[in-house]
Amino acid sequence: MKVVAFKIPKTHREAVRLQIDDLPHLYDKLHQHPEIQIALIEESEGTLIAGDYVGRFSPGDIVVIGSNLPHVFKNDPEYYDSPTGAKARMISVFFDEDSWGKEFWYLAETQHIREFLKYTKRGFLLHSPLQEKAAVFLHQLLCSKDIERLIYFFQLLSLLSQERKHMQSLSLHELNYDIKRGEEKRMSNIIQFTLNEYGRPITLEEVASIANMTKEAFCRYFKERTRKTYVSFLNEIRISNACRLLMDPQKTKASIACEVGFSNLSHFNRIFRKVMGQTPTDYQTNF
Repeated sequence: MKVVAFKIPKTHREAVRLQIDDLPHLYDKLHQHPEIQIALIEESEGTLIAGDYVGRFSPGDIVVIGSNLPHVFKNDPEYYDSPTGAKARMISVFFDEDSWGKEFWYLAETQHIREFLKYTKRGFLLHSPLQEKAAVFLHQLLCSKDIERLIYFFQLLSLLSQERKHMQSLSLHELNYDIKRGEEKRMSNIIQFTLNEYGRPITLEEVASIANMTKEAFCRYFKERTRKTYVSFLNEIRISNACRLLMDPQKTKASIACEVGFSNLSHFNRIFRKVMGQTPTDYQTNF
């Protein structure tokens, strides 16, 4: 398994590509592509990893994925259990800014969009009221074609470039993703292992063995490439899944703590507050 260099299917004469994913679950391998992606989650929930960002996604969310930003939309376990009837649906628009020619973005009419595109490398999550406005344009793009589609596309980019105050950066750091193929495979294996096994105790020795490294070498490797320790990353994955479980009134906080891999409730409460900036009880109330 590796960070898949994903190829978006589009013709050479197609400047904007629209894609609808209507499946039991979204593509669940860590991947990257040169195109910028603007994605609207219409159905399904799960954990989004984008660069060094880890967080929840749910219906209505709109995410901007920058060029070559490694990411994965990992649906919750129920989307892999066919009898539940749960399904995932996502609308995405892909575009490569280079396909327009560099001179195009230096025109007076497009300079404000060019400034916005420079900041997409870390990715963005849209917040209200921008989220609702952008969703309208994405649906208009889906229902249009030819020059009308391009008009809606540039209206969407113009909107995003003017309302950045309603956008949250995803990855805190603009990491170097020009890595060797062997390193891609190693990092993808680490992330996939963590997403699958976070609900039980995981030692640094165990995850280091997944990467075929000593514990000390692994800790340096992970910190250099993600700007965080593996324990911090693991805790973020656990807390992300705890947020989902806290919405179930039948579950106690103690059972949730155990389900996502914490050995005791006090440790869970402390890490939850550190990651989310509030207690589990406050999170339930505010939600």
